[in-house]
Amino acid sequence: MEQSFIAYIENSIKNNWDLNALTDYNGATLQYKDVARKIEKIHIIFEESGIKKGDKIAICGRNSSHWGVAFLATLTYGAVAVPILHEFKADNVHNIVNHSEAKLLFVGDIVWENLNEAAMPLLEGVVAVHDFSVLVSRSKMLTHAREHLNELFGKKYPKNFRTEHISYHKDQPEELAVINYTSGTTSYSKGVMLPYRSLWSNMRFAFDVLHLEPGNKVVSMLPMAHMYGLSFEFLYEFSVGCQIYFLTRMPSPKIIFQAFAEVKPNLVVAVPLIIEKIIKKNVLPKLQTPTMKILLKVPIINDKIKAAVREQVINAFGGNFTAVIVGGAAFNQEVEQFLKMIDFPYTVGYGMTECGPIICYEDWKRFKPGSCGKAALGMEVKVLSPDPAHRVGEVVCKGPNVMLGYYKNEEATAEVIDKDGWLHTGDLAIMDEEGNVTIKGRSKNLLLGASGQNIYPEEIEDKLNNLPYVAESIVVQQNDKLVGLVYPDFDDAFANGLKPEDMERVMEENRVLLNATLPTYSQISKMKVYPEEFEKTPKKSIKRFLYQEAKG
Repeated sequence: MEQSFIAYIENSIKNNWDLNALTDYNGATLQYKDVARKIEKIHIIFEESGIKKGDKIAICGRNSSHWGVAFLATLTYGAVAVPILHEFKADNVHNIVNHSEAKLLFVGDIVWENLNEAAMPLLEGVVAVHDFSVLVSRSKMLTHAREHLNELFGKKYPKNFRTEHISYHKDQPEELAVINYTSGTTSYSKGVMLPYRSLWSNMRFAFDVLHLEPGNKVVSMLPMAHMYGLSFEFLYEFSVGCQIYFLTRMPSPKIIFQAFAEVKPNLVVAVPLIIEKIIKKNVLPKLQTPTMKILLKVPIINDKIKAAVREQVINAFGGNFTAVIVGGAAFNQEVEQFLKMIDFPYTVGYGMTECGPIICYEDWKRFKPGSCGKAALGMEVKVLSPDPAHRVGEVVCKGPNVMLGYYKNEEATAEVIDKDGWLHTGDLAIMDEEGNVTIKGRSKNLLLGASGQNIYPEEIEDKLNNLPYVAESIVVQQNDKLVGLVYPDFDDAFANGLKPEDMERVMEENRVLLNATLPTYSQISKMKVYPEEFEKTPKKSIKRFLYQEAKG
């Protein structure tokens, strides 16, 4: 088989013509043939307005069926897609559109309210995602194409539009497919250039391990402008012939819960935060009763209870899935131990935008708790350490998933891809004899103790987040002392009769509890209460760099 990513898309449309493809949750559904029709109409707009192969097309809006259509239309035409996270601030969106030299911007209505077309002088037009109407046109050809679209379509396909009319761009492995601007927990975004081989290789990996079938259903919760959501909640499922439900609003645990119950997805792909919220809010409280705690410790009843609890958790995710795949950030240890205890089918993968995204993975049946799997199909992974099983080192990887480099930024590219083609991830890990990789933290977050010990703030935060009334936390270093910054779970605290002025005292008690579990060099000297949530990247990691100087 020749290595063509677009062939996956083209074949799926032809083979699944009458099946449901894309559904806006509580809204309309497009079948594969409808998607094909819409792609064709967008191709006519591109053609008539002079868009050439290799031109950049930006897409910025919440997940929706039409977002998916715009993305597929761009690649199948031979243009380069520039997906932009809709949570980005307006000036960041302007910068990305300009830096990528996009010719057109497909935009969601909520995003569009904050943008200013004058700040994006290179655009030839702005198109609304929800109905593909033209919001701004700087080209007579674009205006004409949109006004006469149905007539042009009718001329091109006078009888009616059928599967045999479909023939898309033929991609080459090293050809640029997507420029994805990272949300970085460190300020400025870089444009990751992903070639077709990366998309193809991630797709082949998904076919190898995920085993979905035509007509299966999934719920898309992660932003499609992020490679994790794009690859494993959209592109793979579309190529299989699945029906993909888009949660077009902010995916709060309540909406996700409701969607799981209604859709009953065959696979769940999520970031830890979503899983943790569902388990902490809906499952753990029922197990915290004194009777339940005792029963879980009695060996014989134990198995029965565990089976009942497992069933409860499985039903919370719709009850119909083969596995829950977690990625994008570190998993809370207590939640992971709980899932392991009840024998829940979950696995944790590891990747980064620069690999489109996958680097490590393992099937849930063989998965080692605490790790994030082994090198994924086609990838080589090493930990740069004299003794990788016991001493932490940086994770480096090599293989077809690795990007071409950062767009118009050779200096940044040279910093991460060495002369032998190894990508330096900036993540610190250990790797056991079987090849299981366990991430310890980001090298740039690593703190040094007074006597040169390595302190991983993520590991301390993980413990801190399990203490009473802690919603989220960051550990920072100030004058050689560690300080815990905490945003309390005020709802929970107030429900238990605490007042705002009790928070300092509660957090001081937590500090004492926490230090009892930590070696002396990584103990917390004081706690500081934050009144509001920490700012996060769209992947829901806290923007740590904003809090390093926290005084108090």
